[in-house]
Amino acid sequence: MPTIEIKIINKSSNALPEYATTGSSGMDIRANLDIPQTLQPLERTLIPTGLFIELPQGYEAQIRPRSGLAIKQGITCLNTPGTIDADYRGEIKVILINLSQEEQVIHHGDRIAQMVVQTVEQVQWKPVEEIAGTVRSAGGFGHTGKQ
Repeated sequence: MPTIEIKIINKSSNALPEYATTGSSGMDIRANLDIPQTLQPLERTLIPTGLFIELPQGYEAQIRPRSGLAIKQGITCLNTPGTIDADYRGEIKVILINLSQEEQVIHHGDRIAQMVVQTVEQVQWKPVEEIAGTVRSAGGFGHTGKQ
């Protein structure tokens, strides 16, 4: 599998993000907290990670929910996937929301999200008067019905 070298500053006491298995697409990232953060039902908050990265041009990092955290505790990420652009140099922070009916506590070092690094292509618009039709054409928002 191809790899890319990315510069990273880790101001937390946590390990660097890492892949849980050899087939993983995302690296787990962890909370960097001085004290535990309690999330009430439907409450959202911004959790710092202590991580700063320098992505090369042509790449982005996406912050995505962890499925185990979502199913077991009802915690997920808002603004999903969160996009870290190649020119962003600030701390990576994760917007978490508690969708459960019970308060949930985030501790320092908890795996709160996963980060996927991908290539990005930028668009150059070509204004035209007409675009090609398809079988689907303008059909959308459930036009194919329930299966």
